[in-house]
Amino acid sequence: MASLFRDRTLGNSRRDSFSSSSSATTAAAVASPSSATSRFTSTAAAAALPSPFGDLTATLSDSDLRSSAYEIFLSANRSTSSKPLTYTPSSNNHTSSPTNTAANGNSNANLQRSLTSAAASKMKKALGLRSSSSKRSSDSNSPVPGGKSKRPMTIGELMRVQMRVSEAADSRIRRGLLRISAGQVGRKTESMVLPLELLQQFKASDFTDQEEYEAWQKRNLRMLEAGLLLHPHMPLEKTNTSAQRLRQIINAALDRPIETGRNNESMQVLRTTVLALANRTSDGALLESSHWADGLPLNLRLYETLLEACFDVKDESSIVEEVDELMELIKKTWGTLGLNQMLHNLCFTWVLFNRYVATGQVEIDLLCAADSQLSEVAKDAKMTKDPIYSKILSSTLTAMLGWAEKRLLAYHETFDSGNIASMQSIVSIGVLAAKILVEDISNEYRRRRKNEVDVARSRIDTYIRSSLRTAFAQLMEKADSSRKASRNRPNPLPVLAILAKDVGELAIKEKNMFSPILKRWHPFAAGVAVATLHVCYGNELKQFISGITELTPDAVQILRAADKLEQDLVQIAVEDSVDSDDGGKAIIREMPPYEAEGAIANLVKAWIKTRIDRLKEWVDRNLQQEVWNPRANQEGCAPSAVEVLRIVDETLDAFFLLPIPMHPALLPDLVNGLDKCLQYYATKAKSGCGSRNMYIPTMPALTRCTMETKFQWKKKEKSVTSQRRNPQVATVNGDSSFGVPQLCVRITSLHKIRMELENLEKRIITLLRNSESAHAEDFSNMLGKKFELTPPACIEAVQQLSEGLAYKIVFHDLSHVLWDSLYVGDPSSSRIEPFLQELENYLTIVADTVHERVRTRIIADIMRASFDGFLLVLLAGGPTRAFSRLDSQIIEDDFKSLKDLFWANGDGLPDDIIDKFSSTARDVLPLFRTDTESLIERFRRSTLETYGSSAKSRLPLPATSGQWNPTEANTLLRVLCYRNDEAASKFLKKTYNLPKKL
Repeated sequence: MASLFRDRTLGNSRRDSFSSSSSATTAAAVASPSSATSRFTSTAAAAALPSPFGDLTATLSDSDLRSSAYEIFLSANRSTSSKPLTYTPSSNNHTSSPTNTAANGNSNANLQRSLTSAAASKMKKALGLRSSSSKRSSDSNSPVPGGKSKRPMTIGELMRVQMRVSEAADSRIRRGLLRISAGQVGRKTESMVLPLELLQQFKASDFTDQEEYEAWQKRNLRMLEAGLLLHPHMPLEKTNTSAQRLRQIINAALDRPIETGRNNESMQVLRTTVLALANRTSDGALLESSHWADGLPLNLRLYETLLEACFDVKDESSIVEEVDELMELIKKTWGTLGLNQMLHNLCFTWVLFNRYVATGQVEIDLLCAADSQLSEVAKDAKMTKDPIYSKILSSTLTAMLGWAEKRLLAYHETFDSGNIASMQSIVSIGVLAAKILVEDISNEYRRRRKNEVDVARSRIDTYIRSSLRTAFAQLMEKADSSRKASRNRPNPLPVLAILAKDVGELAIKEKNMFSPILKRWHPFAAGVAVATLHVCYGNELKQFISGITELTPDAVQILRAADKLEQDLVQIAVEDSVDSDDGGKAIIREMPPYEAEGAIANLVKAWIKTRIDRLKEWVDRNLQQEVWNPRANQEGCAPSAVEVLRIVDETLDAFFLLPIPMHPALLPDLVNGLDKCLQYYATKAKSGCGSRNMYIPTMPALTRCTMETKFQWKKKEKSVTSQRRNPQVATVNGDSSFGVPQLCVRITSLHKIRMELENLEKRIITLLRNSESAHAEDFSNMLGKKFELTPPACIEAVQQLSEGLAYKIVFHDLSHVLWDSLYVGDPSSSRIEPFLQELENYLTIVADTVHERVRTRIIADIMRASFDGFLLVLLAGGPTRAFSRLDSQIIEDDFKSLKDLFWANGDGLPDDIIDKFSSTARDVLPLFRTDTESLIERFRRSTLETYGSSAKSRLPLPATSGQWNPTEANTLLRVLCYRNDEAASKFLKKTYNLPKKL
């Protein structure tokens, strides 16, 4: 997107003085405005912008374009009635005869309308343009040499003068149009190729001399070349024979003029060739218009020339009062040029803007008018996505934006009290052009949500920051010059002290002169400006402070000046942002403080960083050596946990002993660092201990296997230890840091750290209260500054360790009495007592090792894991297990025994916790005493509800979710798979072709 805002180099004017042999004639004919014309020409040559519509052939000069545009103008406004256009030589009587007047159509009447009493222009009022200083009525009636008075000027005469066309040329064109009209009655202007028709109407005898005739002929041929060969309406194939023939004709005519006129062979060949090119279509349909002047960029450059005629030749920065009538007639060329209202709006915007630039940027009304017209362009851009229009729009807006941004990116150099009035319109044009380019043209922007980018605010932000940085660089040079000039004086001011004073004055100027204008698009313009200055000065100050080894008089002077500057800048930022949602915090965050204590503060921060880094290294080193022995101390937690808390305590003491005046300001840095170290300890303490998901086996596929089939469990993660151990033997002796007692020590250690944080926070308040540099507000501020990272880290670690411990015990350490034994073979002879006995041993270890505040949680997790394991045996226990309805009582009794173990005659877990975790098993167990037919019916109904009509012909195999539910199809099917009766076997064989025998 950056290419949209790339600056464009200002080029030379497209305007030039009259050229070729016709220039003398034209200059003589419009002698009255010649001085104004020359003034505009010289001004434009230095300041006008290159046309954004594209380059034409170098052989077509501005004078050529103007002449051809005038011919198109007259042709478009000739009579459209069946009567021919009447021509009255201007060299004869100044009034038209009744016959001639009657013969003219409505359009010709418009051309002949008198301007002596023209009303004030509605268009000028709408655009906010001033009235012309000179009144045409008085000029047109003033006496001329010889005593004759000028006739009242008409719209047609006005256009001739504005286009700088001589009366002789005008008469010739009108005469030619009358001849064309007479020969082609009723034919529309758009249906003819005007240069071709004019070439047929005139010979060398119609011109004052051969040189003028040849120049006229070459211009018309070059116009045909531009419209049909160089810039055609439709792409031109390289193999087009008519194009090749026309090139040959034009090249030959440039060396030796061809004979023009109506009836000669060369003109007939030219006519055939031109019409073949002008009437081309992609589908062979009949054309209502000939495409010879409506190709890009020729048509836009011609129309640009016509629009420029709206500017008074006597006052190049003023639009004529008769612009309404003139524009009405100019718009009639749309049919020939292939234009519409949108392209008109765009061209007119550019013409207004470029005229402001070309006339020395003194007429602000033109700039305001361009801004107003650009608003219409913005509406058009939202209504159409035409790629051709978008390309022209992009080129035009890029040129306007490039010119505007060249001034706005350094607006302190561009504007002062003398021209500040123009700044608002320039900013408006720049912002609106950028918005159209980004929001309505940029494909990248359309692919994203539009509320992500505030184009106007973003551009103003860029202008402010760029301009202030440039201005600051100039102040740096000025301050350095001032220091050199005062080098031999006693006690010269340091450069940064001078700079601080100058920056403060610049900030006041910004606030008073520029910010009120920029606030229209950026509500916090002054805040952004002072924030930019603050950062610029802060960068210089930072370099100075980095070299300070002691406080010198110069250093004190600089720091005091910097402190005053900072207060002034912050005050401006706060006042500017008082109505913002965040109260100006966003702007203040852009202004990192550089108070006098900054140098000391940086040294203290380095001290804090060193202590924190050492503590982190200590954590790494000691946790690698920690054995998590439950007998290491009476507290039941690891020595490393006790030691890390002691180091944190000592670090706080050392900090408050430092001889500095900013303990409250730097204390948050220290607390944050210690917080991260303790968080790091919690993260490392749980690392490698496994999690709940590590021990839960992957749910096996639904099967009804033979007794010989070996069921295999698959773990999601690699087990911490693959050996089944007696929890009271090896792990207690400390040969494994991941045994059950060791995991309990980890949990207790993390719980202790979390509980000690509250004491640490209270101690910090006490130390702060005893500090000489603290104030009353510091205490209230610190009350909200706590260890924020460690508590959630400890909670998360304890949760993971507790769940991992529970599922490790049930699914790993006790798998031999749960999975390998429970209900294998005859359920009545392989009941749950062995599992309960060994499980009780583990519960005893937990009760003896874990702190009582987290004991309930761990036991609850073990209970939940036990219930999960019990259900997994019943519903996914493999081919070694099968149940009859009579076994349901055994299952229910065993489950009650399992719950009673955790209830412990009222000394164990609360009833509500037991009920919460046993609800799933309590709901599922009744299925084991339900008769097979009912199970099958419930399974069918559940499957149909899940899969709909697709399950009527054949019941699909339900997915294995692992979320047991008595109404869920997979749960019902698993009960049937382990049902040891003939009805279940037949159903499973018939429905899913599963083996009849378990």
